[in-house]
Parts: sequence; structure tokens; C-alpha cells
Amino acid sequence: MQPNGHSLYTPIPMHVLHAYYESPDRSLKTLELSFDHAEDSQAFFEAFNPGQFCLLSVPGKGESALGVANAAWEGDFVRFTAQNVGSVTAALHKLNAGDPVGMRGPKGNGFPLNDWKGKNLVIIGGGCAFSTLYALTKHVHHESHRDDYGKLTLIYGTRTSGLCMYKHDIAAWHEDEDMEIHQAIDIPEDNWQYHVGYVPDVVKQVAPSPENAVAIVCGPPIMTKFTLPALVDLGFSPENIFTSLEKRMKCGVGKCGRCNLGPQYICKDGPVFSLAELNALPADL
Repeated sequence: MQPNGHSLYTPIPMHVLHAYYESPDRSLKTLELSFDHAEDSQAFFEAFNPGQFCLLSVPGKGESALGVANAAWEGDFVRFTAQNVGSVTAALHKLNAGDPVGMRGPKGNGFPLNDWKGKNLVIIGGGCAFSTLYALTKHVHHESHRDDYGKLTLIYGTRTSGLCMYKHDIAAWHEDEDMEIHQAIDIPEDNWQYHVGYVPDVVKQVAPSPENAVAIVCGPPIMTKFTLPALVDLGFSPENIFTSLEKRMKCGVGKCGRCNLGPQYICKDGPVFSLAELNALPADL
């Protein structure tokens, strides 16, 4: 069962509270969804942990798995950012405030936040996969949790500055002395004042210390492929490197077998794994 007694396969009834584009080319759209029933909201947030995902459904189009992009303290809604890459996400892009939508979740294991208490956090994201890391950053940076963690370092890269998501918060974080933020774009632009280059190269330039630190990586597969060994080269142990895997999922409950890695299912046993756990699985990423 999912929260509040709903069947694993029955969507929670939701409606769009706010809908807005993150990028000038309208390839990225954020939806903030509100619960139709208060008891569903309470059950969801009692179960939710940053790093988890949900499956959003549009009648007649299907479902799409998306990472939750908000912290629980933000309010009685759930935020997702969808890239327009297929029939379901195209349908999600057509939704506006007031439109109905179904949601199954939260799903997966999320980030092991209790295990990370007392440690420095190095959060590394790329592209639209930054959504779950955005939720993580907002969670640990909030005054109710900030003292639980040490130094907070954020490295975030996108192809262009226009594809940077959550621009208002990113701009504020650049001014925040309590956070070290390094932002990058792949292609040089006039008046750009931060890094230019791919995320793995920026990680090498920044060279975050592995001492009492955990690194969390989420981005396009090619970014993740080259960032993980860069962190190992910097001295991070596989047990202290975590990634949230982006892989095609369907049922979300470990039944269909479309997202398995050996005996593990990304949708059920993940999506968050340590590099040590991944090293013990078949090389199928």
C-alpha cells in the first residue's frame, strides 16, 4: 500500500496548484501539485524523504517517474520539474492551474539523512536531474536541520544559463555565506561570471575535501559516469559517494522488472545507492 491506504497502483487524486516554465525555451516546466484530500497530504509527508520519486499520471497518456523537488517544510504541495521528452511529459507540459492529475508515491528509499548527520555534504548536480538535489539542499539548509550537518558545498552545471532551474533560489544561494556554491555552464556566454566547463572537470577544479564528507551526485548518465571516478581520485571512499540513478521505470514497485540491476530494483531498492553498493552490482548503467 502507498500512503493513506491507497493501492500500489491507484493514483492519489491531485490538482495543479501552480505551473510555470523554468527555461526560456519552455523545455522545462515545474508543476506544484495540491492534494484533493487533506488526509492524503498528511500521509504523504509522514512517509516522504528527500531523494524519493513519484509517478505522475495523465489519463490516456500514461505515467512518468519524476523526483520530488521540494522539502516538506515548504508547504502542503508537491513539486516536480518535467523535461518535455515524450508523450507523458508533453501532456504534463500542457497542464495548468486547476487541472487534475494522478500521483503514486512517494517511492524508493531517498537519501540516508540520519547517516549523514555531522558530516560535510558535497552536492553535485547536472541538468534537470538536479530536482531531487534541490529538495535535499532545501532540506539540509533549513534552520530546523542546518545544525545537523557540516559544511555545505553545491556544484551545479547546465548546458546553458537559461537551462538553470530554480533560478531565484540559486541566485540567493550565491549570496549566502553559509553555503559554497559553484555553478557552471558547458558553453561560454557573455557576462557569465561562474565556471565554464563540464561538471566532472569543475569537480576536479573545486577539489572538495573528502575529510568527514559525503558526496551526492545526480545528473545525466554521462555526467555521473565521469564524476564518480573524479571523486574517488579526490579521496572519497565508495561508501561516502552516493548517486540517485536515472533509469527508465514503469511500475514503480519492483514488479515489472524493467529497472533491475542484478537482484536490485532501482524503483524499490533505490533510486539512491552508494558507489560501494553499485560496485557490487552488474555494470549495467
